[in-house]
Amino acid sequence: MNSDSDLQIAGDILEVTHLLQTPREHPATVAEFVGLARSLAEDRSQWEHLVRYDAASRWYHRLRTGPGYEVWLLSWVPGQGSGLHDHGPSSGVLTVLDGTVTERTERGTRALRAGAQRVFAPGYVHEVVNDALEPAVSLHVYYPGLTEMPMHTAPHCEARTMPGALTA
Repeated sequence: MNSDSDLQIAGDILEVTHLLQTPREHPATVAEFVGLARSLAEDRSQWEHLVRYDAASRWYHRLRTGPGYEVWLLSWVPGQGSGLHDHGPSSGVLTVLDGTVTERTERGTRALRAGAQRVFAPGYVHEVVNDALEPAVSLHVYYPGLTEMPMHTAPHCEARTMPGALTA
């Protein structure tokens, strides 16, 4: 095997944009769902006019559906968070469109700035919160579509810095 392959050099498939395929109308693979999220993030005309900020609770809007998947747009004013949860049987792609959100897991905490993406499998437990002073907007793709969001309580999910945290 060639030790100088793109993946070994880059270390993160999401950072090797030339390897990501152009999304089909209805994605079917992780790379295609990531591509869908990136294309929506880049085309602000598809979502920017829809964003609302609600001081009482997180605002959300289902932006798109397809065979077995959903795309959600969320806004976060400072201090708003999701609570510790998983997504039941759904996998997902979280993309930050504007601002910064913080993701907390049992492994630590990472700041996700505009352009950052996280891919997760069913059962992935995390909390997303806006710890910043400015509002944030994020895009969430779920496959299959989100049917449950079990909440968790876990004292071991203390905030700490995750080594190698993505800050893009």
